[in-house]
Amino acid sequence: MFSKILIANRGEIAVRIIRACKELGISTVAVYSEADKNSLHLELADEAVCIGKASAQESYLNVSAILSAAEITDCEAIHPGYGFLAENPYFAEVCESCGITFIGPSSENISLMGDKVKARETMKKAGIPLIPGSKGVIKTKEDALALAKKLGYPVILKAKSGGGGKGMRICHSDMRLLNALMTAQSEAKASFGSSEVYLEKYLDHPRHIEVQVAADNFGNILHFGERDCSIQRRHQKLIEEAPSPVLKNKERKKLYDLALKTIKAINYRSVGTVEFLFQDKNFYFIEMNTRIQVEHSVTEELTGVDLMKLQILIAAGEKLKLKQDEIQIKGAALECRINAEDADNNFIPCPGKIDFGYLPGGKNVRVDTHIYTGYSVPPYYDSLLAKIITKGSSRDQALNTMQRALSEVLIEPIKTTAPFCRKVITDPDFKRGLYDTSFLGKFLEKEEE
Repeated sequence: MFSKILIANRGEIAVRIIRACKELGISTVAVYSEADKNSLHLELADEAVCIGKASAQESYLNVSAILSAAEITDCEAIHPGYGFLAENPYFAEVCESCGITFIGPSSENISLMGDKVKARETMKKAGIPLIPGSKGVIKTKEDALALAKKLGYPVILKAKSGGGGKGMRICHSDMRLLNALMTAQSEAKASFGSSEVYLEKYLDHPRHIEVQVAADNFGNILHFGERDCSIQRRHQKLIEEAPSPVLKNKERKKLYDLALKTIKAINYRSVGTVEFLFQDKNFYFIEMNTRIQVEHSVTEELTGVDLMKLQILIAAGEKLKLKQDEIQIKGAALECRINAEDADNNFIPCPGKIDFGYLPGGKNVRVDTHIYTGYSVPPYYDSLLAKIITKGSSRDQALNTMQRALSEVLIEPIKTTAPFCRKVITDPDFKRGLYDTSFLGKFLEKEEE
């Protein structure tokens, strides 16, 4: 087991990793930017090292500064959390070459799954169903138009190296496709360093359903059930739940088989998530996230398995002790992301000082956060303030507890998405589980009427 781990991240995920390490008896080193000098994770870690200025490029994305911090504090491993360098194959490779364990999969796994075109090719060879689309990247306008005609509109452009909705454009006509192609390429270049995009048939009413998986160095693989992540705004998840209220047992088994087949196909090792779209009773692979995810907490509450500890143990070379039939998925769990955003004003970020902060508690409520009264939310990073997770013996119970929990959130004076989340979960269609990835857009339209 490791004796000391550096956490190459900030916010609630840094706090979450530190807690897991403490329970495993591992010392921790926090890194921070100048903007995060008063952040909670510095107080909880055993040591802290400043790695640069406020901007992410000069701090949390600064590979040399992070590695230097690991070396001077004698860390044996680095946990990247999610975001920042978590899915950067170069960072994983440099860690490996420096003799520092990267807590995650191999750089080869990250590189393969990070290249969406190569990932599609690999999955096709493995017999995993894909959304119909281009065999490779789109090279010319003529190629785009010809393929769109073959697939039929609507189609969607996606960045080859993308994620988080950047470089994506939905097109309903030739004119829109021609205009969107250059825009998508420019956005992909700015966000990911590559302007290459590919084209897929656009599914207009899918569910976004993902499977939590884990694999060790000894060929053992597990799944921990699915999460429904269809409540999204601009491809960014806002509310997640498990299990999916739409799947039947036969469909669920098929989904799990596809997820395990996916990780076998790439000889995956670590904790990860295989993501699918589900429409008209068909599953389509879309991507694999080679890291711990924001919504891992939902699965932890539903299964009772500490996925963060599991990820660390796998990286330390330990064998999975759990068997598939020992993972019990009972009841339901739900997560709402509380962001520093003004939902009534196009979700603009709302950084600033928290003069008074109170987050919910009580039976069946979990809160993962890094904020406190007097904390100043910086404007430089993701706006996530907290995750509220509730569980119950049934979906209705989990929803009722979440409604109560959201009503207790007090973060003044900045605006948060807590009131908006409460509106969504009390919507009649959501309460019946009748939603897909287009739900939030339609919900916002109704709000404006």
